[in-house]
Amino acid sequence: MSRRSNALDLHIPAPRARPGDAPDFSGWSFPEPGETPRPEIDAPAVELREFAYGLIRVLDMDGAAIGPWAPRLAPEALRRGLKYMLLLRAFDERMHRAQRQGKTSFYMQSHGEEAISIAQTMALDPSDMCFPSYRQQGILIARDYPLVDMMNQIYSNKHDPMKGRQLPVMYSSKKDGFFSISGNLATQVPQAVGWAMASAYAGDVRIASTWLGEGSTAEGDFHAAMTFASVYRAPVIVNVVNNQWAISSFQGIAGGENTTFAARGVGYGVPPLRVDGNDFLAVYAVTQWAAERARANLGPTLIEHFTYRAGPHSTSDDPARYRPTDEARAWPLGDPIERLKQHLMVLGEWREDQHRAAQEEALETVRATGREAEKVGVLGVEGAHEATSMFDDVYKDVPWHLRRQREDLGA
Repeated sequence: MSRRSNALDLHIPAPRARPGDAPDFSGWSFPEPGETPRPEIDAPAVELREFAYGLIRVLDMDGAAIGPWAPRLAPEALRRGLKYMLLLRAFDERMHRAQRQGKTSFYMQSHGEEAISIAQTMALDPSDMCFPSYRQQGILIARDYPLVDMMNQIYSNKHDPMKGRQLPVMYSSKKDGFFSISGNLATQVPQAVGWAMASAYAGDVRIASTWLGEGSTAEGDFHAAMTFASVYRAPVIVNVVNNQWAISSFQGIAGGENTTFAARGVGYGVPPLRVDGNDFLAVYAVTQWAAERARANLGPTLIEHFTYRAGPHSTSDDPARYRPTDEARAWPLGDPIERLKQHLMVLGEWREDQHRAAQEEALETVRATGREAEKVGVLGVEGAHEATSMFDDVYKDVPWHLRRQREDLGA
């Protein structure tokens, strides 16, 4: 006798709301600020698995810093972090407009995610090596890299540090510990782990930190890197930025509907921390914890930054086609700049007039830098890069066939 059964049904994850719907975050719950304990840095990974399923929070929505994760940063450091975030947002807005004006071909903002790159960079040592994805330009800003060099790279003019060889926003700066950005997803993760292993093998004191989006955790490079990081206890921090959306698919497509992205670390025996990515103090604190663990030869940490991409994925994207237009404003964990501003005001270390002045200073800095870069040229200016420059910086000793090709071009 044959046994009949129900027809199989394939599950396709879908977001709660689409264009025209009201944003829907109902049913979401988070631990209260200060509720999550802070473990010792030498706690075994197996004892930390529950940290993958909560959310480390320091700032409440009124601006008070609460609990054991509060890093107790000096007011001057907090003001510096706020000014860096304001500068980053102003820079992003101008460069987004520049693309719309035809001055460059492409741009990617970090609107809503500023606390992640800025707080983390401030928590790391300036000599630590960063392996970013394409939404961490705040690392360079927090390391005081010249804004004009960033703009020159975006415009691919003759002062472009990349000499026209990289897509816009794919920066690189060896002296600032900023590894070349790749447009291919997750390639930087095994590179970071390998660099960290080499640093440990050489008896160095520098650690590595790397960033990728939640969707990129589905890439094989991520999983290979996690295996090596775990097995060899590489001194590396792996940051998964869960901003809820890839280009147009929501985070459930990458597995976020079934579990957290921090839980990826559990299977590898890597301590998993899940943090409110819009809470500057919480991001700083978990980064500091992970860095101390790495420097103590206790191995890697996986951090999931739970945040929201407030703007488009890039200038090639229109988020109004796949999500409610006011979803960013409804995000229950607020805006990182406003939350740090409120904290400083609660401390009596910031005022509204100071904030307006800081905003205007950031805008004017970006305006002045824009004028300087555009005097050199924008994308498409004739003769920005000589054709013969393609032979430079490739080989230490140029082989004969390339020498002949260069001669054929008249160089």
